[in-house]
Amino acid sequence: MPRRVKDFIEISEHTPLDDLIHFLEVVRDNLPRNAEPELKIRGDDVFGQRLTIRFLREPTAEELALEEKYASPAEPASDDPIEELRHRLDQVPYKAARKGRAGTGS
Repeated sequence: MPRRVKDFIEISEHTPLDDLIHFLEVVRDNLPRNAEPELKIRGDDVFGQRLTIRFLREPTAEELALEEKYASPAEPASDDPIEELRHRLDQVPYKAARKGRAGTGS
């Protein structure tokens, strides 16, 4: 499954109801398929509240280029994530604890 990007649209608390309804309809009609949209109220009484629409989208060409530019050199990809994790854990240096530490009375 290709990676998707989490994106946000924020609406201030001072939006007329008719404008809000129209805006939400436009957003809904233009969201990509499988966007998994979610609407939340965020903020507080001090800094103000706003509606936040969270959705998933495909990354843009620019985002993919930046990701490739700054990505670490990839190891051969494994189809099994458990095996990949096991391989990565095998490379972690491990120092065994000594028995009978000083001051423990052992």
